[in-house]
Amino acid sequence: MYAHIRRNPRFTELVSKRTRFATILSAIVLTIFYGFVLLVAFAPDLIGSRLSGTSNLTFGVAAGLFQFIFFWVLTLVYVRRANGEFDDINNEIVRAAWKDEK
Repeated sequence: MYAHIRRNPRFTELVSKRTRFATILSAIVLTIFYGFVLLVAFAPDLIGSRLSGTSNLTFGVAAGLFQFIFFWVLTLVYVRRANGEFDDINNEIVRAAWKDEK
């Protein structure tokens, strides 16, 4: 069964697509996260500045909250694609393997 799955060209396509997509999302997350850390380290005045003159909300707090929201959105994007395109290809591969096995 596993040999049938590995020989299927759609399996190679699935692994390639999923790896590329996960790598892109990981790069985005790491860039935003470490970008924030670098801002804290090298631009503390910017992080501590207020969003408006009367606001108690600082740029750092707003940026931190934005990160959480953005990471949730990226998770939603990944889950939708995984449950859609990736699951469809996976089901096709499994059906083909069962057909070859019989």
